[in-house]
Amino acid sequence: MKKLHLAISTDKIDETIADYSHRFGRAPSVVVQGEYALWRTETLNVSIRQDASCPSGTLRHLGWEEDTSAEKFSNETDVNGIVWERFTAQQQADEINETWPGTDYRVV
Repeated sequence: MKKLHLAISTDKIDETIADYSHRFGRAPSVVVQGEYALWRTETLNVSIRQDASCPSGTLRHLGWEEDTSAEKFSNETDVNGIVWERFTAQQQADEINETWPGTDYRVV
């Protein structure tokens, strides 16, 4: 099964975590204090990131979290200039742990 992945930029990380936790009815699966949060629901994979290279509230990229069919983490750009990533939950966890060592995020 595929889950749609949405990655959004914010300059209000704590407020966005509170807002989205309310909207999704759950806390994030992982939080990197002051920088990043990820929610994995039954149908969506949503990340927010404090990213100075993107205006707050804008789309950073889209993608698909796939059960097992993504052999490796990959991305491509569509005709509109939107980056689409393709990955498994474990590949995303590996990327999070490489980007923020010590996070020790594990897929549940």
